Amino acid sequence: MAGTIKNIALLGATGSIGLSTLDVIARHPDKYRAGALSAHSKVDDLLGLCAKFKPDVAVIADPDGYLALRDGLKNLGLSTKAMSGPEALCEVVVASEFDTVLAAIVGAAGMPSTLAAAGAGKRLLLANKESVVVAGEILMRTARENKAEILPIDSEHNAIYQCMPGDGKHHAVRRLLLTASGGPFRGRTRESLASITPDQACAHPNWVMGRKISVDSATLMNKGLEVIEAHHLFNIAAEQIEVVVHPQSIIHSLVDYVDGSVLAQLGNPDMRTAIAYGLSWPERIDSGVAPLDLIALSRFDFEKADTDVFPCLALAFQALTLGGTAPAILNAANEIAVAAFLDEKLSFLDIANVIDATLSAISAEPVRDLDVLLAVDHQARHKAQEFVNKMGAQ
Repeated sequence: MAGTIKNIALLGATGSIGLSTLDVIARHPDKYRAGALSAHSKVDDLLGLCAKFKPDVAVIADPDGYLALRDGLKNLGLSTKAMSGPEALCEVVVASEFDTVLAAIVGAAGMPSTLAAAGAGKRLLLANKESVVVAGEILMRTARENKAEILPIDSEHNAIYQCMPGDGKHHAVRRLLLTASGGPFRGRTRESLASITPDQACAHPNWVMGRKISVDSATLMNKGLEVIEAHHLFNIAAEQIEVVVHPQSIIHSLVDYVDGSVLAQLGNPDMRTAIAYGLSWPERIDSGVAPLDLIALSRFDFEKADTDVFPCLALAFQALTLGGTAPAILNAANEIAVAAFLDEKLSFLDIANVIDATLSAISAEPVRDLDVLLAVDHQARHKAQEFVNKMGAQ
């Protein structure tokens, strides 16, 4: 039986996706093992996970945490190897002993290791949306050339994956319908959002998530990034992708076919469903998620997304239409703006203003290689910070 156990490299183990993944893995010790765990800078949290799961390798992305990690592992009496730095993440994901890589690092920092996993032909459970938003063309081409399997872990894209044909005949698809909860400010006027605090923006009504992605959900940028992801993951044109607000977060997305059939994937709002699907595909395993009680729900509601109140969604469609490096500019500006908002150096409404100004200030160019993307990412962050400094001072 031991020979059938899949060895998982889990990047971003201390975040919400990482912890949910470890919960699923712990339910199936005969099928999966957490062979590698990584964190950005939370050494104590990573050590706690190592004590429980006893991985072969633990990586702290921030090199300043290496000594604390190494000594902590030694004090715990573990044989787990300590590593540090972005290069270590790439080294781990290409190692032959890991069958599957779950990429759950938040932000563009997760891009190099995600691309490395695709280049190594791994089964890639993709929860790092920025890798697709910023480097979608390169990532998908790399995966094809190296026969890597990409299974999306975002609930919306996982839902579409489950509803799409496995034969690649996407010409029968009329529309992809991405559902959005609407976030904590659904139904509010733009004026009422002027004094929103970080804690208010992070109080999502349905999902438990990290602070950055919670703010993205509140601005609807998260849904905008998912639109760009869907374009790359499923090779679907921008005009065939729509966003529908569904406040119950039970229908995770839908696929509309040319014959009038609409397939939807439903489930309680718990990321363990998508994670379990990715780990076990093409089989299915118990995820620990409670069965869906349709009688208790009794109704589903749908609304049009309000891009006047939440312009970030419109900006994402604009970047996708511009193409080339525009999505990378959008993502970089958003990361800078959200970080400034969380630090209380920028207002909630100015998040969209910083992104809009940055998109206008930098011309999009074709994506030739990763170096071009990294250079544009750096340029966009610098320009976005200039706008943050200007708007935050007003």
